[in-house]
Amino acid sequence: MSSLAGLMAGLTLAASQQAPSPPPDPAAWWTPETPRPKPEQDPLGGRRLGRAEQPVPIDNGVEPLLYRLWGLQPLQSQIVRRGEFVLEVWIRPARGVRQAVIRVTRRRDGRAFVQARAGLGCCTPEIGRRVDIDAELAEPQVALLGAVLADPAWSQPRAVIVDYGGGAAAALCVDGVSWDVTLLVPGQARHLRRACDDAEVGSIAPILSAAVGVAAGRDPRFDAALPPGADFSRQAAAYQSLIRSGGRLIPGEHNRPQPASVPISPDDADALRPPPSVPAAPATAPHP
Repeated sequence: MSSLAGLMAGLTLAASQQAPSPPPDPAAWWTPETPRPKPEQDPLGGRRLGRAEQPVPIDNGVEPLLYRLWGLQPLQSQIVRRGEFVLEVWIRPARGVRQAVIRVTRRRDGRAFVQARAGLGCCTPEIGRRVDIDAELAEPQVALLGAVLADPAWSQPRAVIVDYGGGAAAALCVDGVSWDVTLLVPGQARHLRRACDDAEVGSIAPILSAAVGVAAGRDPRFDAALPPGADFSRQAAAYQSLIRSGGRLIPGEHNRPQPASVPISPDDADALRPPPSVPAAPATAPHP
């Protein structure tokens, strides 16, 4: 009798084990727990525009979706407040598909972060062989960033060509590296594009040195995507030589006005800001 009872219990257990489990709720697939990213990955995360705030217009040729493909929050959605800024550098070789981007964010609490990406922007919808760097900067590096805001290059035209004097101008860029730099501060963004010519790139050499300097040395794969040495002393010297010889930078054919500024919150009235407007005359003053 006991053996019969055991057999029945075994059959019942087997049947229960083989019973199909109910299908998962499809709606639950859309509601996973989403952990908040670390500050190194999203330094300004979780912010929303205040009642008196407006989004700052961004016009640097990078669409929000492209930022997401590179694993970055779109610059268009970044909200900066008093004492803060975002510096961004895109590095694009004229030949090849290897690209890199560096974003440096300084917050009002004194902390600063670097987000750097390198990858292949070709052939597939996603960015191929992408290298990601997300790190907080040490205090000595943070202290050096203040000079970026005061750099006179931000008052230069957005796109320039080199006028060597006597009617001679720089040749069309068919090789080398183009640099797009954007500075976002409370109320306004500034964008500069410099390509190939040493004097042209040298006009923003201190800005490039600051951005590349805090990103280089963290991942050898990222360093391999940078131009050889990532040293801008040659370009800076070429720009100084241009100015001494009577040359200058003049607005290029594709130069456009900088994005419009927007009112800033009263709490941010003393925010650090670049020069209020791009001068009508081309900037010719050398860097100190």
